[in-house]
Amino acid sequence: MEVDGASTSNGGASTSNGRANGGRSRRTAFDLFKQQQLPACKPVLTPVWVITAFMLIGSIFIPLGLVTLHASRSVVEIVYRYDAECVPKAFRGNKVSYIKNGSIPKNCYRSLKVHKHMKAPIYIYYQLDNYYQNHRRYIKSRSDQQLLHGHAHYDTSSCQPEEYNNGLPIVPCGLIAWSLFNDTFTFIRGRAELKVNRKNIAWESDRDHKFGKKVYPINFQNGTLIGGAKLDPDIPLHDQEDLIVWMRTSALPSFRKLYGRIEEDLEADDVVFVTLMNNYNTYSFGGKKKLVLSTTGWLGGKNDFLGAACIFVGSSSIILSIVFMLLHVKYRR
Repeated sequence: MEVDGASTSNGGASTSNGRANGGRSRRTAFDLFKQQQLPACKPVLTPVWVITAFMLIGSIFIPLGLVTLHASRSVVEIVYRYDAECVPKAFRGNKVSYIKNGSIPKNCYRSLKVHKHMKAPIYIYYQLDNYYQNHRRYIKSRSDQQLLHGHAHYDTSSCQPEEYNNGLPIVPCGLIAWSLFNDTFTFIRGRAELKVNRKNIAWESDRDHKFGKKVYPINFQNGTLIGGAKLDPDIPLHDQEDLIVWMRTSALPSFRKLYGRIEEDLEADDVVFVTLMNNYNTYSFGGKKKLVLSTTGWLGGKNDFLGAACIFVGSSSIILSIVFMLLHVKYRR
C-alpha cells in the first residue's frame, strides 16, 4: 500500500513537472517572439550585395522608362484653348456680361492644323482648368438613389439648393447635374463634315449600375437661374451619356472629359475647321476651356510622368551603385 501510494504521488509530481516545463517552453517561445529572436532569414547587406541590387534596379527601370516614354510620345495631341479667343473684341473687357447675355450669338469658328498622322479613333475631350469639382458642397450635391430609381420615396435633401423648383422635384437634382457642360463642337475637313460618335463615351459600370433605364429628366433647368446644358425629357438618364460623364467628378482642378470620337484618320497637314458654341461660363471664376484631339497608344493617352519617373528611379539607382562602388574600393575595411 505504501509502495502504491508512493508511486501515485510520484506520478502526480511528474505530471505537474510536465505542465511546468510545457508552460516554460511556451513562455520562452513567446519571449523569443517579443524579442524578435525566432529563426528567420536575416540577409547580410554586404557592399557587393547592395551595389548589385542597385545596378539591377537601374538596369530594369531605365529601359522600362524609355519604352514607356516612347509610347507616350507616340500619341498625337492637338490642344487648343478657345475661351479667350471666342469672345468678341467689344466684350473682352467684360467677359462675364458677354457669356450671360443670351441675345449675343456664341458661335465661334476656328481652324486646327494636323501636324502628324492621327490614326482613328481620335478622341475628343473638353478640358477645364481652375474648376474645383472636388469642392465638398459641390460633390455632395447629388442623389445617387434618385439617379438610379427616380424621385419617388427617396430623400434628396443633399441636392439643395437644386432640389425643388416651383414645388416640384428636379430630376436629376443637385449642383453637379445643374452645372452640366454645354459647349458643342462640329468638325469639317475640306467640304465634308467629320462625324462624331458620341455613343459609349461613359463607363459601362456607371451606365448599368448608377443611372436608371426608367428614370427620365423632370423639371430640369426650368428655374430662373440656368446652370448648364438641358436634357431631353424623353430620353432616360441611362442613355444621357453626356450627363453620366459629367457626374463622374474629378479629383483635381484641371481635368478632361470625353466628348466623342472621330472614327476617321486625319493625315498630316490636314486642316480641320471647328464650329464651337461657347456657352459655358468659366469667366466668373477665372477658369479656362480647351478643346483636345488625341490618339491613344498601348498605355492610353499622352502622359510622360510614368516614363520620366521610371528613368529617374533607374538613374538614381545607377548613380548610387557607382558611389557605393567607389567608397567600397577606397575604404575596403
